[in-house]
Amino acid sequence: MASETTTTHATGQTTERNLSLIKPTGPLTLGNYLGALRQMASAQDGADCIYGLADLHALTVTHDPTRLRKLVREISTILVAVGLDRSTLFLQSRVPAHSELAYLLECTAYTGELSRMIQFKEKGRGHPSTRVSLYTYPALMAADILLYQTKQVPVGDDQRQHIELTRDLAIRFNQTYGQVFAVPEIVTPPAGARVMNLADPTTKMGKSHHDGSGIIYLLDAPDVVRRKIARAVTDSDTGATVVRRDRTNKPGVTNLLDILTACAGPRAADGISTYGALKAAVTDAVINVVEPIQKAYTDLADDPCAWSSGSYGGGPSRSPSSFGL
Repeated sequence: MASETTTTHATGQTTERNLSLIKPTGPLTLGNYLGALRQMASAQDGADCIYGLADLHALTVTHDPTRLRKLVREISTILVAVGLDRSTLFLQSRVPAHSELAYLLECTAYTGELSRMIQFKEKGRGHPSTRVSLYTYPALMAADILLYQTKQVPVGDDQRQHIELTRDLAIRFNQTYGQVFAVPEIVTPPAGARVMNLADPTTKMGKSHHDGSGIIYLLDAPDVVRRKIARAVTDSDTGATVVRRDRTNKPGVTNLLDILTACAGPRAADGISTYGALKAAVTDAVINVVEPIQKAYTDLADDPCAWSSGSYGGGPSRSPSSFGL
């Protein structure tokens, strides 16, 4: 989830605020970095950036507590390793205002609204063991947005329903209690690098997949990266023009070209005419991207006490009043 707002200070200066939360459902991937984390890091130059780890959202479905704790530590460290140390970083469960506001929004929402949410309809309805939090979590997601007075929320179609509910809750709350929340607008997000699964290039390289054979994780060792790219799906075409973009007929090759361009620049594929050469170039480009992240991660993980309180102390210390609540 990502959102943004614009704040005008007393000096007349205008500052854009970027908000994004990451749910720790699996290890971060190359797709997460190229599609989101890299842009999040560059946004720090001109915006007040607030990035969080939505660990409470990860509790809404069956999970392994030991694995979840490990993922929270790992992803928290990676966010600093990729250069987000100039942002306000926070762990959702450590900022009580998120759950407190979620309860107030639960008191504002109607059961009919929550029953219509796609996540609950697909994963929970009709299952006696469904957790109540899966039913109510849209209120927590709305709290994540409204707490920071964000005015624009860039989302894809899969999240539009949640933002529409957030708008409805903000309007209803304001009508009942006075003008408290900014009502966010839904905007189309800028297109980031779209990285697909190497083994199935018709699906995204997501962090929640159980089969990691086609997924490059940010902490994969170089030999693992080489092996996964060497096994990447291509096709049976032959000839001098086999290395070309064609998302419909050559999704595997197109995915490799997209990864190469995102990692090494738009001219990186010039002169490449065979699949072997393409995979070799992609391998080198990916390793060049992930190796500095892995080195920074190792240094940070070796001494977490030296950075965690400073990097992740900003979230709890920024009270709701600092966002106009």
